[in-house]
Amino acid sequence: NGPPHIGHLYSALLADALHRYRGLCGAGPGRLSTGTDEHGLKIQQAAAAAGTSPPELCERVSGLFRRALARAAVSFTDFTRTSAPGHQRAVRHFWGALRDRGALYKGAYEGWYCTAEESFLPPGQLAERRDAQGRPCKVSVETGHQVHWTKEENYMFRLSAFRDPMWKWLRNNPHAISPDPFYQHVLRWLEEDLPDLSVSRERSRLHWGIPVPGDSTQTIYVWVDALVNYLSVLGYPETHGEWWPAAHHVVGKDILKFHAVYWPALLMAAGLPPPERIFVHSHWTVHGQKMSKSLGNVIDPFTCFGQYTVDGFRYFLLRQGVPERDCDYYDEKVVKLVNSELADALGGLLNRSTALSINPSNTYPCFSESCFPKILDSRETEGMGRASAEDYDFVASVASLPQQVAGYFEGFQIYKALECIAVCVRQTNSFFQRHRPWKLNRKDPTEQLWLDTIIHVTLECLRVFGTLLQPVIPHIADKLLSRLAVEPEERGLSNLRFLPRYNGQPCPFEGRQLGPDTGVLFHRLEKSGQHQTETRKL
Repeated sequence: NGPPHIGHLYSALLADALHRYRGLCGAGPGRLSTGTDEHGLKIQQAAAAAGTSPPELCERVSGLFRRALARAAVSFTDFTRTSAPGHQRAVRHFWGALRDRGALYKGAYEGWYCTAEESFLPPGQLAERRDAQGRPCKVSVETGHQVHWTKEENYMFRLSAFRDPMWKWLRNNPHAISPDPFYQHVLRWLEEDLPDLSVSRERSRLHWGIPVPGDSTQTIYVWVDALVNYLSVLGYPETHGEWWPAAHHVVGKDILKFHAVYWPALLMAAGLPPPERIFVHSHWTVHGQKMSKSLGNVIDPFTCFGQYTVDGFRYFLLRQGVPERDCDYYDEKVVKLVNSELADALGGLLNRSTALSINPSNTYPCFSESCFPKILDSRETEGMGRASAEDYDFVASVASLPQQVAGYFEGFQIYKALECIAVCVRQTNSFFQRHRPWKLNRKDPTEQLWLDTIIHVTLECLRVFGTLLQPVIPHIADKLLSRLAVEPEERGLSNLRFLPRYNGQPCPFEGRQLGPDTGVLFHRLEKSGQHQTETRKL
């Protein structure tokens, strides 16, 4: 019902990084589906307040989301709008499956309804407050939005009948919901009272939605409608079986109950298995405060792309975002992190190791086994070549990096993968600094061998970093790998081999001419205030 903010962008970037990583592993065909949920009372009211119709509002807002995601280099293959005819057809079929399998019944329902969350809330999730006029009212504890007592005759879903099947599913699949604190949270929900769910609304009150098949007085509950997007995008009810249930959902913690309790139960009721994985993330605050329109602190993604570049902002969100807890955004934090890790550490390393003063032939130089002999124990380095014990430890760290990164991507801890890469980038800079290749005498054949070996090891590290960073900062990674003359077909993760010459194997890059120098890998950012001052001076 409004333009995208960085919370929406974060969900999409997490999904995008997982999708890109999977593609680089050569794991077969994959799809990344996103889109906009366009029905419900919230949309109906927002359109009325804006003096427009729901379809016009959705057309505009959906366009904003699509542009923001495209601008952010989110590699989506499908963009589903729930107002589209194909989706509505899938929802009607899904409703029919629930009805035909006895999961629905008609009953009177009353309770506190929150329009902003599009759900009825139990008394335990309510608090007493005063409204703008000072009158007492009830609000949602979680969001602060006001609730209203609502009494209707609706269709009900037999949610209570699925407690045991849900419990069994989760017990047999401990990684179905990640990270673990959210998995435990869902288990606790299943221990509580699980009342049947109202799955329709009176059409006289909610006309912007899909009518219940066979009952024009009722509208299908917006969450039932919205959740079916995961099936409609796959061609449900005809062709979804080619993909389902090999689906991984990426969701914010505020919609965990809809995805981890209601959705699996609805699927079971319709005769379908739950999705393979549900990845859950927390929220972004701004200077420690929750983002809200009333506070005027909602962060616009387009502004951030302009300030920090697309890859710079992608890197910040995925490096700093910890799924288990809320994370804080402020300008200085972005500038400091991105300058330190992308401009200085990574960009500086590439610049120093490819400079013509160090590498005048502009090639991927040869590795010398006599300078860096293979050893089984780093304590054996005494009198064996030029490499120190510290060098061997550092090379072992980089060699283990692809496996570490794989584990963290599998466990939905992308920030930890980036942390490990950042540590290795720092170690590589230390290695380069420690041996001062610019001080070596190129005219001495033994010194030249060691100089070439230092550069070879450094470029090999950069190649590994560039390959592993592709899912997170695709443009920068492409620029880095192109500078190292790594061809597109050599950028996969399944055949990533670090420093093969150390292990006595040939290195396909050795002796290869480096790619064109396209300048600084990533330009340092100025703090927004300074940047604006400089712009005015110009």
